[in-house]
Amino acid sequence: MVSAARIRVILRRVPILILAIAVLAVGTAAVFHTPAVAQEEQRRGWSLRDLLFLRRSERVEPPRLIQPRQIQRIGPRKPKARKPRAAPRRPAEPAAPIVEKAPDARTVLVVGDFMATGLAEGLDTAFAENTKVRIVVRSNGSSGFARDDFYNWPEQIKSLIETEKPAAVIVMLGSNDRQQMRVNGEREQPRSEAWTKEYERRTEAFGKAIASAKVPYLWVGMPAFKAPKMTSDMLAFNEIYRSTAESHGGEFIDIWDGFVDEDGAFVTSGPDINGQPVRLRTDDGIRVSKAGKRKLAFYAEKPLLKILGMTSPPGTLAAYAPAGAPVGAPAPTPMPVDRTVPMLLSDPALDGGSELLGAAAPAQADGPGEKRVVGGKASAASPGRADDFSWPPRKQPAAPAVPETTTAITP
Repeated sequence: MVSAARIRVILRRVPILILAIAVLAVGTAAVFHTPAVAQEEQRRGWSLRDLLFLRRSERVEPPRLIQPRQIQRIGPRKPKARKPRAAPRRPAEPAAPIVEKAPDARTVLVVGDFMATGLAEGLDTAFAENTKVRIVVRSNGSSGFARDDFYNWPEQIKSLIETEKPAAVIVMLGSNDRQQMRVNGEREQPRSEAWTKEYERRTEAFGKAIASAKVPYLWVGMPAFKAPKMTSDMLAFNEIYRSTAESHGGEFIDIWDGFVDEDGAFVTSGPDINGQPVRLRTDDGIRVSKAGKRKLAFYAEKPLLKILGMTSPPGTLAAYAPAGAPVGAPAPTPMPVDRTVPMLLSDPALDGGSELLGAAAPAQADGPGEKRVVGGKASAASPGRADDFSWPPRKQPAAPAVPETTTAITP
């Protein structure tokens, strides 16, 4: 046990130890109190006491974030996926020169739905360089015969003809008619008996309206479509259009084979007007592409030229008048073709070289040509030739002796 005297001695020495520690701390701070530390104290408002007796919250530094090291993979690296290269752009087609139409150019009026709009674009391309023909389109994309409350074609066609005064009218209509139709106050389903009778009545009224205007017209039929049901309906509609056009002085243009394959099925791509494979229809299977529009016009182009008086009668050599020729001008007379007279059997040499062209050859019934071609008798073979089958073999005539010549050599 510690005695009381020992405890009193320790207690008397404690203040001395505390004072010594304080003096040592002050001296240490004085040594490390550099001008840089003083500036930092002045900037932050610290004092010597603050440096000696910092609070715990001030002494603890915030933890530093340690960036994770990148892990190196050992082994073959996966090849990076390469971006697909963009397809090279095709050079833009040169713009077709704009040809001014003549003041007396004849107007061709194209009427119908959105298919008629495409037909008009193709015709405009076909007649772009013809100054005597002007294509005018007056179509309504959503129209048809089934909705006469929306657009009444038998009534509208009269005013359109009076306004445009066309030399010919081209109709392409019916792609929107696969819908119900109101007949005697009731809605009838497409191609039902009542629906079909009313539809025929409306197409007849349309054909009579054009015929009453005494304007020649062409009725272009519908093509096949991607939907099989729609394709079968278009076949039935085309028969109605054909009957209406032919009974009222028009001409029906059947384009069906140009937009189907050899089995009669719908095709998206097919031959263009030059026989090259192109895309004829758009992705929806309804509308036509630029090449398809030109193909539509191709079917109507020749009958239209005939109506305008720009073609010769069928069967002649001149099928079309030259581009830019006056409308109604007679077709140029084809030049006569010189033909070679057939080779005569009475020609001895069978070469036609004994007389001039057109001269009468002398009759020769016993010539080699007459015997060979008509009688079937070949000429006698020469002795020793491969076709000489006589027995015993005939000897060839001896060749004439060639006299020897001596040449004198003079030294």
